[in-house]
Amino acid sequence: MSVRRLAKEQPASFAFSKATKAKCDWWIAKYPADRKQSAVIPILWLVQKQEGWVSEPAIRAIAELLDMPTIRVLEVATFYTMFMLEPVGTSALIQVCGTTPCMLRGAGDLMAVCKSKIGPKDKLSADGRFTWQEVECLGACANAPMAQINDYYFEDLTADDMAQIIDDFAAGKAPKPGSRVGRASSEPEGGALTLTDPALYDGSAAKPIKKLPNSAPEKAPA
Repeated sequence: MSVRRLAKEQPASFAFSKATKAKCDWWIAKYPADRKQSAVIPILWLVQKQEGWVSEPAIRAIAELLDMPTIRVLEVATFYTMFMLEPVGTSALIQVCGTTPCMLRGAGDLMAVCKSKIGPKDKLSADGRFTWQEVECLGACANAPMAQINDYYFEDLTADDMAQIIDDFAAGKAPKPGSRVGRASSEPEGGALTLTDPALYDGSAAKPIKKLPNSAPEKAPA
C-alpha cells in the first residue's frame, strides 16, 4: 500500500456548514454516547462532500466533534483511498479503473485521453476543474472499461466517449452515467440472453400451495 500524506498546502481553518453539521449530528445520534467515535467514517465523507477533499483543519474539527485524538482521525483518513487528501477538480474527479479486465478492454486509451485533456494523473488541472486518477478494481468488470466520475459509474467506454464526457463537464453539463452501449446492469451487450420470459421470475407461474390432508383447520377470526 502506498503512503498517503496530507497536502503540503492547507487552508487556515475549516467550519462545518449548517447542513453538514445537521447530518453529522444525525450520524452521531445513531451510536451510544460513549461510542460516537464510530461515526468517524461517515463524518469524514460528509466533510469531503462539503469541501471536495479532507484537509488538516477538517481532521482536527472532526476529532474535536467526536472527542477523539486527532491522530485517530488522521489514521482513518489516510488509510481509506475514498478520502481525497488534496484538492480535486471542482467539476469532475475521474477515477479510471486500471485493473486487468479494464486494461484488456482499453483502459489505457481512456487514461491517454485524460492525460491529454486534463494533464498528469493525481494532479489538479490548470483551471482547477478536473482531476483524474488510476484506481484499482471498481467492481464493474463485465462492463469494462469503466470509470467512476464523481459519485457515478460510466461503463463500456471508448476513448471518444471519455473525450466527450470531459468536454460535457467542461461545458457545465451533467453527462448521464451508466453504460455507453445500452446495457442494463451487467447483462450481455445487446440484451439478456437467459431468463427472457418474465413468468420465470415475476411470480405469475407460481402454483398455489395445497394444504396437507392432516393439516389443522384454520381458526375462525375472533
